[in-house]
Amino acid sequence: MALIKSVRGFTPEIGENTFLADNATIIGDVVIGKDCSIWFSTVLRGDVNSIRIGNGTNIQDGSVLHTLYEKSTIEIGDNVSVGHNVTIHGAKVCDGALIGMNSVLLDHAVIGEGAIVAAGSVVLSHTQVEPGSIYAGIPAKFVKKVDPEQSKEINQKIAKNYLMYSSWYKETED
Repeated sequence: MALIKSVRGFTPEIGENTFLADNATIIGDVVIGKDCSIWFSTVLRGDVNSIRIGNGTNIQDGSVLHTLYEKSTIEIGDNVSVGHNVTIHGAKVCDGALIGMNSVLLDHAVIGEGAIVAAGSVVLSHTQVEPGSIYAGIPAKFVKKVDPEQSKEINQKIAKNYLMYSSWYKETED
């Protein structure tokens, strides 16, 4: 069973039909929407500031989300996929974005709607990733625009797949 812990008077709020892996850790000022999945060894540490996650979003295995005390928050929109072993520290990720495995998003970065951050990229503080674009590298830089419909289709497919995967685990709990 996931570790859900209150701290500083804040208790995590988990939306309906949201899957929490057995060893996921959800702490403090965290609000997760409905139809989400928070995977194995993921840590959502809302101890020093807030973390808000929209509907249909998946945070994959080994990812860590944290903020700066009184300086940054995390906002993640709807139908976002956060790949394995991603670190998000005080950034905003808009609807339908895809964050590649082993990426790092630093404080006050904004990932635009439908954008893709390539695997292993580092998005520096205050970087604005354009909607519907691909950013890659260390530090992450603009690579190209993507067809908005194609991006939306791919990113939503991944988000929907993770909702399906989470249903497999719910079946085993009954």
